Amino acid sequence: MTYPFKKEHLDNTTNALLVASGCAPNEAKIISSILTWCDQIGRYNQGVWRLPLLTKRFASGLINSPCHAEFSQVKSAIGILNAHKGSGHYIAHQAMEVAIDLAHKNGVGAVGVHDSNFFGAGAYYINQASQAGMIGIALSNSVPKVAAYGGIKRVLGTNPFAFSAPRKNGQHLLLDMSTASSAGSSITKAAEQGHSIDSNIAIDAKGKPTTDPLQVGALLPFGGAKGFGLSLFVDILSGVLTGAGFSEGVKSMVNDHNQSGNNGHFFIALDIASFIDIEDYYQRIEDFLTSIKSSSSDPENPVLYPGQIRWDHYQKSQEQGISLDKNTVDKLSVLCEQYDVPFEYDKRCV
Repeated sequence: MTYPFKKEHLDNTTNALLVASGCAPNEAKIISSILTWCDQIGRYNQGVWRLPLLTKRFASGLINSPCHAEFSQVKSAIGILNAHKGSGHYIAHQAMEVAIDLAHKNGVGAVGVHDSNFFGAGAYYINQASQAGMIGIALSNSVPKVAAYGGIKRVLGTNPFAFSAPRKNGQHLLLDMSTASSAGSSITKAAEQGHSIDSNIAIDAKGKPTTDPLQVGALLPFGGAKGFGLSLFVDILSGVLTGAGFSEGVKSMVNDHNQSGNNGHFFIALDIASFIDIEDYYQRIEDFLTSIKSSSSDPENPVLYPGQIRWDHYQKSQEQGISLDKNTVDKLSVLCEQYDVPFEYDKRCV
């Protein structure tokens, strides 16, 4: 059972809950737009489902708001952002905006972030870059949930890697992937809903494969040694290089109730017009995607490019509203009662 929401209603409710829990209004506006955008594209585990945790951490002061982030431009195209324990969502949005500005001036912009918190879905931030006619890269480390290749202890985060390439029609190529075999939130969702997980994505405390989300000792890196290597790449750029926490230095937004996350992020924007005529680029990227989509043996089922399913979902959300499952709606309802916030939604279930 799902419930359709008008975007403005979900935005208003989300924004009001964030403000009521202690988030500064200017930051809440950005965070709510990120969460509802994730629901629009079908990334529900990064959408308003996160509000119970986020509001709790704002209310307890574990996410600092207003955070008064400090930006230091260390080279013409390179900057460091001290998040001062601010919201990862808000900080990531600001950092990519700075990277885009640096890229407009220099052809490339790179911004490292330290002393931040969980930033959600990298897809939102790379989409920012591509809306500005740029290739975007967004990386973030996270609390250890993943074993090293050959190990059984949690030493790496799910450490997402996101990359975008703009298209003229606005439906940009968006690759947003965990370097683990699964997103940690997917395991949480499976446990919440009483579902099992695939047998090749996690091990128990003794290092044995498990399909029970409640028995997960550690996730595995995707693709074995390849995912392990990519996870190291993300943590080195996001954590080691920026001065942020890394490995066990990154704290859990779920289980650490006395500390901020200490996450690190890394953003790159590449100004396409600095490399090639933008109209030439748009033609070349369409030619490239056409050749990929037509490589299927079945013309009725072409190959999909990264992000295509998300844009299809976005279009459906625009036409029919944002659909949320009953569990998420119930959580929102409880939060609205807790913070005395009006709860608007279309009560027709679909």
